[in-house]
Amino acid sequence: MSAVFDFKPDPAAASPLYMQLAQSLAQAIRDGIFHADEALPSERVLADQLALSRVTARKAIDRLVEQGLIIRKRGSGNYIAPKLEQPLTRLTSFSEELHQRGFVPGSRWLLRGFTPAAPDEQLSLELKSGERVARLERLRLADAVVMAYEVSVLPQSVLPDPQKVEASLYSHLGDRAPVRALQHIRALNADAKLAGLLEVPLGAAVLFITRVGYLASGQAVELTHSYCRSDYYDFVAEMRRE
Repeated sequence: MSAVFDFKPDPAAASPLYMQLAQSLAQAIRDGIFHADEALPSERVLADQLALSRVTARKAIDRLVEQGLIIRKRGSGNYIAPKLEQPLTRLTSFSEELHQRGFVPGSRWLLRGFTPAAPDEQLSLELKSGERVARLERLRLADAVVMAYEVSVLPQSVLPDPQKVEASLYSHLGDRAPVRALQHIRALNADAKLAGLLEVPLGAAVLFITRVGYLASGQAVELTHSYCRSDYYDFVAEMRRE
């Protein structure tokens, strides 16, 4: 265990010992003492080094698993969950962002095909009634962990063969990829379908992101709805006072 991590129980605190340990470990993760994909000490090691019972250590780790800060891998141990900090000032694909931060991006495809454009899609992409669109639905993964559920819709003229899209949509599009985008972010609670896809409890908070991507000419070529796990995603914006 990292020598930097130090836990001192507060006997006067109202919260039980395992909660104090869970809070201290969570703060250590947020402070970068433990890093994404790093193995957390086992319950036995944690208990021995901190002079605590294994029950206390186990309950603290259970709490962090519930919060999405730790992932249990059967037969391997407990690992720090990946956390994606995405700036709002740069237009990148999910795959590009993960590669830059040292994660291995992946997708679990749910749909790659054509469907009639829904009314909101016609409006966002400036399509005529009845036009077909390429529709991509997938789970986005970081180091095999489900981070988001994503639905992308593009005009058929922009993406004539959705089956050829593999890892990165923007890489596949090449010079047809958006150069700017408008993004709206709000919070919502996961319904049964979304909770199942994202592997979160029913009603868990999720970040819902709608993005419309444009070419340099101003043509809208992408409408993407992303449902991101709030325990794995941070969005960062730098603001300046004029």
